[in-house]
Amino acid sequence: MARLPRLLVTDAPTVYHVISRTALDGLPFDAVDKDDFVTRLKTLAQIYFTEILGYCVMDNHFHILLRMFPAEHVSEEDLRRRFRVRYGKKRMYPSGKTEELRKKWSSLSEFSKELKESFSKAYNKRNDRRGYLWGDRFKSLVVED
Repeated sequence: MARLPRLLVTDAPTVYHVISRTALDGLPFDAVDKDDFVTRLKTLAQIYFTEILGYCVMDNHFHILLRMFPAEHVSEEDLRRRFRVRYGKKRMYPSGKTEELRKKWSSLSEFSKELKESFSKAYNKRNDRRGYLWGDRFKSLVVED
């Protein structure tokens, strides 16, 4: 059976409760792993059009409460600032990619994908392991204001 499409609101700032659980047995995340996860979360929040309202990193899963902003709510100046945070001052802003960047950086799925992938790679390297870290796709619930 095909999975149901994710409920996303794309025309107004929206608060989501995001949850994801590891595929590993036991409680694999230690203090170093949790600190690394939080650092990545905060870094990505400076790039994506999101506001982190709260988070909890447990020993085998995480919860994030965040507000995603639609691409239309972000100015060209803010988009360029986020580009500099992401790529540094030496890389030229690709003016032909403005809409592509707006779409990507306003996507809850892209944000979660990048967070989980970058953390997985670092976790696997730190623990000399290969393979999947996360058990399933992330879950997200729309939270009413």
